[in-house]
Amino acid sequence: MNTISATPTNWRRLDVTAVTKVKVLLWLLCLLPLARLVIGAFTDQLGTHPIELITRSTGTWTLVFLCCTLAVTPLRVMTQAHWLAQLRRPIGLFAFFYALLHMSTWVWFDQWFDLSDMIKDVIKRPFITVGMLAVILLTPLALTSTKAMMKRLGRNWMRLHQLVYVVACLGVLHYYWLVKRDVTQPVIYGVIVAGLLGWRIWRSRRNK
Repeated sequence: MNTISATPTNWRRLDVTAVTKVKVLLWLLCLLPLARLVIGAFTDQLGTHPIELITRSTGTWTLVFLCCTLAVTPLRVMTQAHWLAQLRRPIGLFAFFYALLHMSTWVWFDQWFDLSDMIKDVIKRPFITVGMLAVILLTPLALTSTKAMMKRLGRNWMRLHQLVYVVACLGVLHYYWLVKRDVTQPVIYGVIVAGLLGWRIWRSRRNK
């Protein structure tokens, strides 16, 4: 019986079937936070403040997926596992998905679709302003994530998708301004985003 040794070379060079399996596993893992909220809602296990829990959870996972999206390229370069680039798009789309859930929770349960109240909230509360701006900037990135749009936009596609760093910074700022006392978690996310952005700047200057 033939076996395939788990060598770094094999890990770096996964075939199409293996990459497909990784993508399926990735989808399942990315849906787990949503499944937890749905099950919790139906079993009444979201605590005494379910709306707050849903809002915080979807916002946190948006940041997690944004950081994971930004980490794909450094990980691919350092490991030479080029198939990892294929995971960037689904992870980025899940970041957008959870960002929409996060915003929808505010629109629906906090503002009850009252446009005038939403506008007032955006103007008066800075953390909502930057959060809304982050979602707005993230939208064209999600809409242009297909291969067809990459070909159509050419070099402009890369320039457009560099906005993901702006979105990540706005997300961290949104989180930082949201919490009033313990800022440990937003600071941690800020350090991660700064590190990933710093790596990109360092590599760009090194390659000149």
